[in-house]
Formats: sequence, C-alpha cells, structure tokens
Amino acid sequence: MFRTRLIGSFLSTTTKQVSSSAIATIPPFPSRIGTASSWSVRYCSNHGSLGRAAATTPVFKPASTPLTQSTTRSASSSQQGQQDQDISMYLKETHERVFTRNRSWAAEQIAKDPDFFKKISAGQNPEYLWIGCSDSRIPAEQITGLQPGEAFVHRNIANLVCNTDLNAMSVIEYAVAHLQVKHIVVCGHYGCGGVKAAMTPKDLGILNPWLRNIRDVYRLHEKELDAIEDKDAQCDRLVELNVMEQCRNIIKTATLQKSYAQNKFPVVHGWVFDFRTGHLKDLNIDFEARLQDIQKIYNLVDN
Repeated sequence: MFRTRLIGSFLSTTTKQVSSSAIATIPPFPSRIGTASSWSVRYCSNHGSLGRAAATTPVFKPASTPLTQSTTRSASSSQQGQQDQDISMYLKETHERVFTRNRSWAAEQIAKDPDFFKKISAGQNPEYLWIGCSDSRIPAEQITGLQPGEAFVHRNIANLVCNTDLNAMSVIEYAVAHLQVKHIVVCGHYGCGGVKAAMTPKDLGILNPWLRNIRDVYRLHEKELDAIEDKDAQCDRLVELNVMEQCRNIIKTATLQKSYAQNKFPVVHGWVFDFRTGHLKDLNIDFEARLQDIQKIYNLVDN
C-alpha cells in the first residue's frame, strides 16, 4: 500500500514538472515493468527535471539488471561494429592511395622522358648494391638521388650480412657475379631500432638470434663501447661498428674475393645516414687494407 501511494505521489509531482512539449514527445509506455523501468531511466536522463526526479527516486530502478546489461552489450557491439567499419575504410583508402600515387608518378616520368619505361624494361645494369636497414625512413634511392635501375637493393633489420642468411648471400652472389656491380654499400643509420634492441637486456623472441649478431659486435668492441658514458653516443658508435663488421662479412665471401681478384671491383663501402641532418657519413673504410687483412684467414681465392 505504501509503495502504491509513493508511486502515485511521484507521478503526480513529476507530471506537473514536465512541459507539454516534453509530454508530447514521450513514446508509448512499454507494457512490461522491467522494460518500463529501463525506458524511464533512459528517457529521464535526457529530459530536464524529470531526469533529476528519476535520479533521486529508487522506485523506477529494476530489481535486477539483465536488460541493462543487454543494452550495454548492444551499445558495445554497435561501437565495435563502427570501429570495424572505420578500420575497413582506412585499409581501403590507404591501399588505393598507393595506386593513385603510382599513376601520378608514372605520368611524371613519361612527361620528363617519354621513353623512360621502355628503357628500364630493357633490363638493369646497376652500379651499386645497397644493403641497408628496413627502417621505412631511409629508402635508398631517395636519400642518394639514385634513379630506378641504378641500385640493386637489399634491406633487413639493422643492415646485417650473415653468412647463414641465404637471402643476403644470394643477393650478393647475383649482384656481383651476374649484375657486376662496382660498389657494395652497407648503410646503417643513427638511432637504429635494431641496435637499440640489441643493447636492451630483454627476451625478444624470434628476434633474439638475429640481434645476437649485433651483440657479438658489441662483444668484439666491448672495451671501446663501455668507455662511452652517454647512451645515445654509445648507440651511435655501435651503429658505426656494426656497419664496419658487416662490410668485413661481405669481404669474407668467395664471391667478392674472386670478383675483385679478376676485375678489381666491386669495392665495399660503409656509410651511416643521419636523420638529424639528412646527410650520409662515409666511414672511410680502407677496402684493400681490409681485404688483405681478412685474407690472412678467410682467403677463398685459388692461388
């Protein structure tokens, strides 16, 4: 009886507070009590004084909340659906963007040289083999000003040259023995994520055996690197030493040694790209001196 009087009193009070325009917008009242309670709370939260009255009156709260949970799940599902749609649209746009830019680039090349694609389709004769880092910010052709057909490019994390990496070894074999490149460039860059990762005491899963090659470089030059107190400077120096070691690894290959013995090329260079200036730094590796030193142990040329 008390509950009935309380409900009647509340409805009488709140009805006076609701404007005629607000009443006119109220949808048909649901028949089920649980649904009515949920509907009332949602409606009141959007309509002024009625919302404030409902917020302080416990009568309209349902005894259990399965429908409220269902509503929350529905809203969450709707939000997730919108996010999925946004991602799908983004993927489509970024995919199509490449083709749009490709068409523009092709048109620019033809405008500058109508025979451009005819020339490059005839074959390649690059002067350089570029072995660089996979970092997306250092595309070989753009930072060197080289054109299509002028550089044969191989990239991986931290620009490593491992004798057990058949990918890298195949690239060197093809570039030297078949394309007969004149220069082999190993190009690292300051702030290399791979080098930083190798300096971090952390298990990185499948990256561990790859990064161990950089840690081995640190071990070889441990005394010099440990003497550098500034961590950024230490990392930069390891970047340089890593480039030098990868140049040595190239010089150790039979492909390089045989070609140089017969043709006096290619020559191996070690460079580092600096994001802060946009400039390439030549580490000035004395190729012939390194070759002679390496061949004391790693001589693979028939005498």
